[in-house]
Amino acid sequence: MLGAKEAGNQTEIIFIRDKKINYCVACDGCKRNGGSCVQKDDMAEVLEKMIAADVIVMATPVYFYTMDAQMKTLIDRTYSRYTEISSKEIYFIVTAANSRKQAMERTIEGFRGFTSCLSGAKEKGIVYGTGAWNKGDIKGLPAMKQAYEMGKNV
Repeated sequence: MLGAKEAGNQTEIIFIRDKKINYCVACDGCKRNGGSCVQKDDMAEVLEKMIAADVIVMATPVYFYTMDAQMKTLIDRTYSRYTEISSKEIYFIVTAANSRKQAMERTIEGFRGFTSCLSGAKEKGIVYGTGAWNKGDIKGLPAMKQAYEMGKNV
């Protein structure tokens, strides 16, 4: 984010953990309501920001070789208006205790499954934060510099 900000871009981090985002229950109420989900939580606000953004960075810790539940829930909840999330540059950031990039490929493929449904989405970069077991471990790893440089080039 710092690199993108220094490059003159407007940025915002949305911490999913701080948002109340319920699970999609496949009721299809959104399809009957013109794209408006029947659930009243923070997802409508997050979805508006995703639709308005030029660039989306999706970041998740990798738990048991896939994305965390909060990220998957957010992805599922875009169902009501995912067709409006179009022409975006997409970046992925993943962190895991494992020191091998290959251990994170299922997560990247999960992200790609989502972004392949977005019209005009262009994958622009991936940062693999390998070897980050405890909170804060990532700060001393090469992934931080990679993320900074990636942000400068947005």
